[in-house]
Amino acid sequence: MRTKVILTVDDEIHILELIEYNLNKNGFSVLKAESGEEALEILKREKVDLVLLDVMLGGMDGLEVLKKIRKNSQLKRLPVILLTAKDGEFNRVLGFDLGADDYISKPFGVHEMIARVKAVLRRSGNGTMEVEEKEESLLRSGKLCIDKKKREVLLEGKKVELALKEFELLSLLAKHPGMVYTRETLLEKIWGFDYYGETRTVDVHIRNLRKKLEIQGEEYPCIKTVRGVGYKFEVV
Repeated sequence: MRTKVILTVDDEIHILELIEYNLNKNGFSVLKAESGEEALEILKREKVDLVLLDVMLGGMDGLEVLKKIRKNSQLKRLPVILLTAKDGEFNRVLGFDLGADDYISKPFGVHEMIARVKAVLRRSGNGTMEVEEKEESLLRSGKLCIDKKKREVLLEGKKVELALKEFELLSLLAKHPGMVYTRETLLEKIWGFDYYGETRTVDVHIRNLRKKLEIQGEEYPCIKTVRGVGYKFEVV
């Protein structure tokens, strides 16, 4: 099996070295970049499986790098974990809205970082395609079509760009219409047992999904909130 390659992007050398040391210990190959511009150059010539991207970079910041990655047709599915010293829901929502797959707040624990990297790599498709291909690949509900094999969502025939976890969340809910999922269950199924986070993460992703599933500014009413419990998908 090919060794997974992680690109780490940070303008603090000691953090790059710390990340490299611990990723190497856990069987990963590491590429390092000290700026957003350098990271984008590396992505042009190297095959990378995941990016650990600091938000607070000098020059081009991490969010701008993330935007460019998601606009690149060859890189738009590349898993990206944001590293940020910022706190607060606004920054998390902005990062998820731009297509981040996860985030880690600085200072972070090494075990948490490794667990998140492994979890995101699993969710990015490693070891799951065989199972998916045995399942029904198309889910349809009114004007909404979810193609699990292509990882595409169409609304009124128009493609909806979703981040990886947004796609998985929508697919899970749509596969079992009417079933109510608690936030804890959704965290377990989408983020995994080793996810170190809050159920608030689910709310952020649902909010982003609803925003993206709009027709002429009106929310497509397929995802329902079950007050005090969680969420469910309803056929429209």
